[in-house]
Amino acid sequence: MTWSHFKNLTKRLEWLDDLGDTDVWMEGVAAGKITDFAGEADAADASELRDFAPVKRIALVAALTHKARMRVRDDLATMFCKRVATKIKKAKAELEEIRLAEREIVEALIGNYRTVLKHIDEGGPAQEALTKAAAMTAEARQALEGLDEEASVDEVATRLEGRVSPAVLSLVKAQMVQAGGFSAVTRAVDSFGGFAKQYEQIEKVSAHHGNFWEVLLYGQIGRDRAVMFGLADNDKLKFTATSEDSRVLDALAHAQRHQAARGEYITAFNEEGKEVDISFATQNWRKAVVDKTRTGQFVRKHFEAMVFTALAEELRTGDVAVVGSEEYADWSVQLLAWEVVQETLGSYLVEVGLAQAGESAEFDAKSFRRQLEDKLRGGAAAADAGYPENEGLVIDPETGVPSLKAFRADGQRPSAKRLEQEIKARMPERSLMGIVARTAYWVEWWRRFGPPSGNEPKLTDPLGRYVIVTFVKGTNMGPYEAARHIPGVSGHELSYVANKHFSIVLLNEAVADLVNAHARLDISQAWGDGTAVAADGTHMDTYLDNLLSETSVRYVKPGGIAYHHVSDTYIALFTHFIPCGVWEAVYIIEGLLKNTSEVQPTMVHADTQGQSFPVFALARLLGFDLMPRIRNWKELTFYRPSNYRPSKQTEYVHIDALFGEPGKHVIDFDLIESQFRHLMRVAVSVREGTISSSTLLKRLRSGSQKNATYAAFREVSRVIRTVQLLRYLTDAPLRRRVTAATNEVESFNRFSQWIGFGNRGVIADNDPIEQEKARKFNALLTNSVIFHNALDIAEIVRQLLEEGWEIDPEDLAHISPYLTEHINRFGEYSTHEVGIQPQAYDPTLDIDFTPLREQDLITAGLGQAA
Repeated sequence: MTWSHFKNLTKRLEWLDDLGDTDVWMEGVAAGKITDFAGEADAADASELRDFAPVKRIALVAALTHKARMRVRDDLATMFCKRVATKIKKAKAELEEIRLAEREIVEALIGNYRTVLKHIDEGGPAQEALTKAAAMTAEARQALEGLDEEASVDEVATRLEGRVSPAVLSLVKAQMVQAGGFSAVTRAVDSFGGFAKQYEQIEKVSAHHGNFWEVLLYGQIGRDRAVMFGLADNDKLKFTATSEDSRVLDALAHAQRHQAARGEYITAFNEEGKEVDISFATQNWRKAVVDKTRTGQFVRKHFEAMVFTALAEELRTGDVAVVGSEEYADWSVQLLAWEVVQETLGSYLVEVGLAQAGESAEFDAKSFRRQLEDKLRGGAAAADAGYPENEGLVIDPETGVPSLKAFRADGQRPSAKRLEQEIKARMPERSLMGIVARTAYWVEWWRRFGPPSGNEPKLTDPLGRYVIVTFVKGTNMGPYEAARHIPGVSGHELSYVANKHFSIVLLNEAVADLVNAHARLDISQAWGDGTAVAADGTHMDTYLDNLLSETSVRYVKPGGIAYHHVSDTYIALFTHFIPCGVWEAVYIIEGLLKNTSEVQPTMVHADTQGQSFPVFALARLLGFDLMPRIRNWKELTFYRPSNYRPSKQTEYVHIDALFGEPGKHVIDFDLIESQFRHLMRVAVSVREGTISSSTLLKRLRSGSQKNATYAAFREVSRVIRTVQLLRYLTDAPLRRRVTAATNEVESFNRFSQWIGFGNRGVIADNDPIEQEKARKFNALLTNSVIFHNALDIAEIVRQLLEEGWEIDPEDLAHISPYLTEHINRFGEYSTHEVGIQPQAYDPTLDIDFTPLREQDLITAGLGQAA
């Protein structure tokens, strides 16, 4: 964040606001419709907009303006939050450096203190001066002895016999000598760098000993102070508290009133004479802000740093909202009213499996509480009963920490290995261009695309152009680089078609077409039944930093994350491109909700990133069974089921140590029951699309203490996660299934990156929308290859069956469609295959896959694949 970046964004905001109050324009229009209209307008240029009827043209531009106003506020708020986070990180890094340099600083301070002591100690210049001054003062006092305060001038002159002047002179000399003694101490401190330098070093050492990074933060903020105050200016970002607690905003207003102050201290009282409430701050912050020697004052620099930190945190948690923003809006006002939710709640509860058809009308807060209590008690009882036979699980009776023996796969059967080798040897050589062309003819996904006006494509050969563009963008080649290798097209033409005929929404629809076609293939039953999905991300490099760029904590480098939802049949249901600074788990639910294909999984697997508390709760409320791969057992807490009699704790014979000491780690079921309506409002609102699940989860995982809904989600999450942890511990086949699923999505990540080989895998575009489109193009191309490989595998299996092979479906489950040896990626890309219409494909395969479902042998196949 620099002055130029900030000024450019603020100028853009001022210009957009001057166009009018778009909130009034968009009143009553659904959020999804606004997003669609804005995307359509953004993809069109002036000449295309002229083709629309005036009413629609105005609607599109109004929606685009409204979205732009919201996004620029989002960007400004994000800049502020990330800048504060960066400064805190640097302050903590400085604290670590101080720890490393502590010995040197302490030794220097000790040496300095020793020098000061020597100046003050007996025999030092300060003590010698004090002794000499005392003698001079005694001489003067002796001369004046006997005179009282009422003595006249004549009496004094007679009494001292003209010696008044020498006596006074002695007093003056004594004061000069005394001052000289103390100046020796001052000169010593000056030689160490001055008092301020000494105080700074002492503060640094104090920070180290108290883990007190807060006192170092202002030094990091420094030159950004004006920018941060500028971002917090009400003319640019208008903040509002989402609860009745406005302490942070009150403190911000106090800091803004004293922004011009340059002194070390500011008053602790507001304009009404009341002390500014800083009880929201941590003990360390209050210690830094309040100087006990300065009653009624705050240390200005620490007060400002504290306010900026608290404001960024409350923006992150959603306790403070930005008026006119989208990402930082008050999410609670986006929820459906309870009266609206109540109308559809019965059918919703049945749909997501929270209630049976006959009992949905009676399902209420007490029913929900009882369901959760029974679920937790049942899971714990089953785990306790099965513990003696569970040879893979050991629970330390002292610490309660569980440990699992590593699972060793049996390896691929010889018959499966033979089948795999034969299939790979017979796979026909293919080109990526030919694969895309044939799937376009067969599935007709290309018909999804066209100009935003909705008219028929104004291209002489739309299928051919859409196939070539999908190949170019899916492989991550730039349009002008691709034009050098593809005859008959220009870079400008490829770029124009990609920008104007393809949108994120249309790409999602095309991907869904391929998913549906793949699901109808008999061969897909060898790999799964579509009821499970695995979600995981892989890092993608980007060329350019932008205002909102961030380094990934997980991958320790900048860029973005391609986040995929991969079906148990190997094909990708949905793909996101998300920034590095976002916790990946918040997108687990979003991808499931945005998946519009016929494949609708209910079991969701994820890597360790999926253990986020609120994701468990929201998944349960939306009817999904979240089961991530579990690691880091020492850091996880198991919550003890309550007994039917509240006065008595439930205890277990074998697993009691998991839950810690009696009375600890218990669920607040009363809170869950009291917040039932709010929980249902959230769930139904997410399902209906009035609020994004990712937006919601970003707030719910942030630990707000001001909103009871946050706390209720936390308690529900504790129940569900404990149940899932117990399942994971006690069900070995389930653990193998989770591991296999997460391995599968990792294989998909490698496969999609192999296909997106252009530009060394680096996403060159810096526009978030174009980055998202780039990942969608890659998913479309990758799914095309998976579908085509599945057809080729099925054809080879038919040949083998005709030749007399006996093919066990368990062996076929080991064959992954992520095959690459037969695909030619490089060279001159011929387009002759684009004009060849292939024969219809055969989706059938004369193999009975029922045993795979019945025996759960699919786990072994997934674990060995690719």
